[in-house]
Amino acid sequence: MATTSSSDSKPEEQPTDEGMEADRSMSRSDSGSGDDSLDSLSSRVHRCPLTPSLSPRKRTTSQSKTEPPLLRTNKRTIYTAGRPPWYNVTGTTFKEAFVIGLCGGSASGKTTVANKIIEALDVPWVVLLSMDSFYKVLNKEEQELAAKNEYNFDHPDAFDFELLVTVLRKLKKGKSIKVPVYDFTSHCRRKEWKTVYGANVVIFEGILAFANKELLKLLDMKVFVDTDSDIRLIRRLKRDISQRGRDISGIIKQYNKFVKPAFEQYIEPTVQVADIVVPRGGENFVALDLIVQHVHSQLEKRKLRWDISALASAHQGQPLPKTLSVMESTPQVRGMHTIIRNKETNRDEFIFYSKRLMRLLIEHALSFLPLKPVSVETPQGGIYDGKRLSGKRITGVSILRAGETMEQALMAVCKDIRLGKILIQTNHDTGEPELHYLRLPKDISEDYVILMDSTVSTGAAALMAVRVLLDHDVAEDKIFLLSLLMAEMGVHSVAYAFPKVRIITTAVDKEVNDQFHIIPGIGNFGDRYFGTDAPSDWCESDEGMDF
Repeated sequence: MATTSSSDSKPEEQPTDEGMEADRSMSRSDSGSGDDSLDSLSSRVHRCPLTPSLSPRKRTTSQSKTEPPLLRTNKRTIYTAGRPPWYNVTGTTFKEAFVIGLCGGSASGKTTVANKIIEALDVPWVVLLSMDSFYKVLNKEEQELAAKNEYNFDHPDAFDFELLVTVLRKLKKGKSIKVPVYDFTSHCRRKEWKTVYGANVVIFEGILAFANKELLKLLDMKVFVDTDSDIRLIRRLKRDISQRGRDISGIIKQYNKFVKPAFEQYIEPTVQVADIVVPRGGENFVALDLIVQHVHSQLEKRKLRWDISALASAHQGQPLPKTLSVMESTPQVRGMHTIIRNKETNRDEFIFYSKRLMRLLIEHALSFLPLKPVSVETPQGGIYDGKRLSGKRITGVSILRAGETMEQALMAVCKDIRLGKILIQTNHDTGEPELHYLRLPKDISEDYVILMDSTVSTGAAALMAVRVLLDHDVAEDKIFLLSLLMAEMGVHSVAYAFPKVRIITTAVDKEVNDQFHIIPGIGNFGDRYFGTDAPSDWCESDEGMDF
C-alpha cells in the first residue's frame, strides 16, 4: 500500500536519515524510507573553522526495497510522492489540495480504485495515503493476541486517528509529512518512516475512512467501494496468505470473529455519508469516469497555477529590502564582473573568475552568522578572546544544476560541511516550477542553511527551495540565500514572501526581459560554466526558466 505522511508531534520512532529518501520517493509510490547516507558527499568536504568539532557520521543503511513508480501512462509517469504545491508572492498557498476519501470493506478493491483514478486523472502530482499505515503500536499483551489472531484490527480503537488526522490536515495544506511504515507480519511499525510532499490531489483510502468526524471534515469527495462479501473474503485469503504469511484457519477465524462483525457495525453504515457508491470496484468504469470528471473540474476551479506575471509586477518601484546584503563593489569585484559578463570570455576564464567571486561571496556571507564569545589559550600560555559559531552547524544546499557550482567554494571555506541538493524544473504545460529531486541531510532543522543558486531573476526557484526548507522545519531566519547575481524582481519576491531570509549577492541588476532573463545579466550561467547547451526542458536555475 502506498502511503505518505508525518505529524506535528514527535513520533516514537524517527526515520534513520530524514529527507534522504525523497530523492527516490519522487519517482515511486510504495517505497520505504530509503535512508541513503551522505558518505559519498562527506568524503570530499571539509570542516568550517567556525563550527565546533563534530564526530564522524556513521553510515546508515536502508531496509526498504527500491521499487518503480506507481504508474506509467502513455503520456507520463505519475509521481505518487507528491510535491510542495506552488506558493504565491506572499509565500502562502493558492488553494488546499483536493482530498478524495475511499472507504469500503477489507479487500473490497479500494487500492485498485485509487490506482484507476490516479491513472485516469493523468495529473503529475498525486499522493496515495493508506489508513493501514496508522495502526496503533501494540503493547506486549496485544502483540501476543495478534499472533494468535485474537486482536481486532478492524475496530476503530486499532487505529491512531489522532496521528492520522494531524497528518492528513498537514498534507491537505501542502506540508511535507512523514508516515509510519507498518509491518503486517510482525504487527508493528518499522523504524523507518516515509517522507512525502504535498500534491494537487490526495487520495486517502481505508476501511474506516468515514468513521471519524474530524477525518470527514478533511474529505472533499467521499467514495464508497461496494463489493460482494464472498469476493472480499476470497481476495483476503489470497492476500493474507501470499503477502502477510498467514494460514487459512487463522484468516477464517479472524474474518468470522472480527472482520465481518466490524464491517456490519462500523463500515457498512458509513455508506450513508458517501457522495458516490462504486459497485464492483475497479471494473466500474462509468463510476470512475464520473469521479475523474469531477476532480478535473475542481482542480480547474482551484487554479493551482504559478502566476509569473503577478510576481513580475508585484514590487515594481519599491526600495530594496533590508534583508539584502550586496557585497561591496570594489574595483577587484567590478573587474571580475566585467570578465564573467563579457560574452567573449572563454570558458576557462569564466570558470576561474566565477570561482573567485563565489569564494568572496561565501566569506562575506559567513560574517552574518551569529557568533558567541569564546576564550582559548595560546601556545604561549596567554588567553585570546575570540568568537565561535552560535549554533550546532552549517549545511549547504544547492539548487541544481547551476547552484552546485558554488559547492566547491563553500567546502574550501567551511570544513566538514554537510551538503544537500534540490532540483526544480519547469512544467511546460502549466508554466509551474516543480520539485523533482531532493536530498537533504538528517536533522537539517537544527542547522544554519546556506542556499546556493548562481543567478536569481524572478525568484521562482528560490521561493520554492525556501519553501521546501521551511517544510523540513528549518527556521526562516536561519536560511541564507546566496547568488552571484540577482535581479531586483527576484530580491523583492523572496524578501516579500520570506522577510526573515537573509539575501546575499555580489550584484543586483534592475531589469528582466520578456523571457525573464536578467538584464544586462550574465547569460545562462550553467551553460557557460559547464560548456553545454541546455535541453529545452531543463530548468536552469532561475534565470534560465522557460515560462
